[in-house]
Amino acid sequence: SCYVIHVKNVAFICIFVYVKFPILYVLFLPLTVFKMSAQPSPANQTVDREKIYQWILELTNPETRENALLELSKKREVVPDLAPMLWNSFGTIAALLQEIINIYPAINPPTLNAHQSNRVCNALALLQCVASHPETRSQFLLAHVPLFLYPFLHTVSKTRPFEYLRLTSLGVIGALVKTDEQEVITFLLTTEIIPLCLRIMESGSELSKTVATFILQKILLDDSGQRFGDHCHMLDNNA
Repeated sequence: SCYVIHVKNVAFICIFVYVKFPILYVLFLPLTVFKMSAQPSPANQTVDREKIYQWILELTNPETRENALLELSKKREVVPDLAPMLWNSFGTIAALLQEIINIYPAINPPTLNAHQSNRVCNALALLQCVASHPETRSQFLLAHVPLFLYPFLHTVSKTRPFEYLRLTSLGVIGALVKTDEQEVITFLLTTEIIPLCLRIMESGSELSKTVATFILQKILLDDSGQRFGDHCHMLDNNA
């Protein structure tokens, strides 16, 4: 089904929200800002590549995966080639997707707890790393990995674990649209991201509304996004 969007009105709302919430463009800084403990800045961190390799290997082992997720999510800012390493290592992306799928039973009925949320958000942070990297972004889209996140965007629970889950999932999509690449917009227009963002803009928390607005703004400022909106508006007028 086609969702009615008046491009000019939505673009105005996007600009208004951007002016009101200047956090918009810094929102995709490390997701660790939502954690209580302070972390050393990336510039002050050293990288032991042997440990990076070991943690990537440990992702494929369910018994060692949780710690590996945590450690790698801390290092994603200081290892420039982490995304290709994750994407091209055997079984790693499958392990990250398994972490996501394992949470599905906890979202309906909504029983997700803080520990589950933190763990899957570490996996999402690594996927955001893959989505952001120019060498892995196209493959990320071709594999339709973002679709695995959409069940999280459908959730409506107001609890902190769910809000953190939605916000981190939006961060992955935000990392994609931030690149302003046509293939990203083309892919997203074939999915339900627009109605999901509209719903979050209506009922989500302030931060989630801000990221959802950013995503929608990026889509509608693209020529194909504008054509999509105009087409939906025309269908509505003819109904």
